[in-house]
Amino acid sequence: MPFVNLDGLEEREPVPGYKVHFVHSEHMTFAYWQIRQGVALPEHSHPHEQVASMIEGAYELTIDGETKVLRPGDVAIIPPNALHSGMSHTDCRIIDVFYPIREDYT
Repeated sequence: MPFVNLDGLEEREPVPGYKVHFVHSEHMTFAYWQIRQGVALPEHSHPHEQVASMIEGAYELTIDGETKVLRPGDVAIIPPNALHSGMSHTDCRIIDVFYPIREDYT
């Protein structure tokens, strides 16, 4: 299936205030997030490399103790097993790419 329309996919909410559509390729997972203002993402880690692309809003991201407020055009690279957490300062749209596939998101 080379083409996907997000409107045709199930919308999930794995964390309250974090709505997402997941797309899976052969080796990667893509997460299209819509995040409500003022909602925290608890500190966690996973064995996947993650690249977060900020599309809309302001989102405070902490990776291994270093914090930055991401704005549109910012990209964060989260290494495998790195502790990270976040907080939305505004309503946000973020695209995350995970390698390898997040089996827990299938």
